[in-house]
Amino acid sequence: MTVRLSARSRLALLHTAIVLATGVMLTALTYVLVRRSLADRWILLRTDPSAAPTRLPVDVSPAVAGQVHAETLAELLTQSTVALAVVTGLATVLGWLVAGRTLRPIRSISATARRLSAENLSERVPIAAPADELAALAETVNAMLDRIQSGIADRDRLLHSQRMFVANAAHELRTPLTTMRTAIDVTLDGRPDTDELLAMAADISTAVERSQRTLDGLLTLARSQAGPTRRSAIDLAHVVGESLDALRTQAEAHRITVRTDLHPAPTNGEPALLDRMVGNLLDNAIRHNHAGGHVSLVTGTTRERAYLQVANTGPPIAPDELDELFEPFVRGVAARTGADNGLGLGLSIVRAIAVAHHGEVSNTPGRTGGVEIRIHLPLDPTRKLSEGAERR
Repeated sequence: MTVRLSARSRLALLHTAIVLATGVMLTALTYVLVRRSLADRWILLRTDPSAAPTRLPVDVSPAVAGQVHAETLAELLTQSTVALAVVTGLATVLGWLVAGRTLRPIRSISATARRLSAENLSERVPIAAPADELAALAETVNAMLDRIQSGIADRDRLLHSQRMFVANAAHELRTPLTTMRTAIDVTLDGRPDTDELLAMAADISTAVERSQRTLDGLLTLARSQAGPTRRSAIDLAHVVGESLDALRTQAEAHRITVRTDLHPAPTNGEPALLDRMVGNLLDNAIRHNHAGGHVSLVTGTTRERAYLQVANTGPPIAPDELDELFEPFVRGVAARTGADNGLGLGLSIVRAIAVAHHGEVSNTPGRTGGVEIRIHLPLDPTRKLSEGAERR
């Protein structure tokens, strides 16, 4: 049967063993030195009787001297053994106490770990002075618990976001299907004439188009989150110019004035995804606007990044609602008032594409309404800008 000793017991035994071994070595060394000293003294007395103490007789016989020599060494050995036993016992007790005090922080860490669970990660290991290795261990454990708690919170948020996304996607796809089913049932509940059949076909066509747009948006969002499959050098200013040409008719129809301040903004990425990102931003800025409003487009570079800034006029947006606009199937004020037929995927696709290209998205509410969205992407490493081309 194997006996497993605790760490405290092993440390106490190790401390005792060290003291015992040191005591044995010290006793042996003392014994040898005293024995040699007595032998040298006896030789000196035989050769020089005047060196003997006055209280001792000089004519000591060899037998008596040998007996004294042996008794002295035996007494020394006995006393040393007793002293060694006492010191070893004290070392065992002190070793046990010192080991307990040394291992106390580790026991605290172990007790804290036992109390932790997936539902309770708020406890932390107490850190006491001095700042030694055990304090560093406690800090490491606390930092690990912080990361675990943060990871679990991120996982919960991600799972909640995914559940909401699936529910919203199912709702968005179910709505046109319900529209088609209703149109068919109502129209065919009797003897429909040609006009009724044409109206039903138009409703079904609209519902199918909406379903196709939803599926296209979901596929684009999934592709954006997967990241670019091919990269090439691209200038955001050029992409904005092309997208603006495609949406100029839409802007004119809503009497939206577009103001541009386009400077070179070279980056690196997949042209199709970046084109979709810019197109979604411009489309969102035009649709979520009011008649006679304006859209401002600015591109340029900082020292390390290319940026695109899109600002528009429009209904005021509360600061706490801005981040929600980048969630899938979340629509702005225009959608809530029935003035917009968007899917709520445009800005979520924008953010997914920017993140996939190692970029950042920031937004602030406009001073007179609307929103200002700023996209930062890494500069194209293959292109070197002159000092005059760099912007703030």
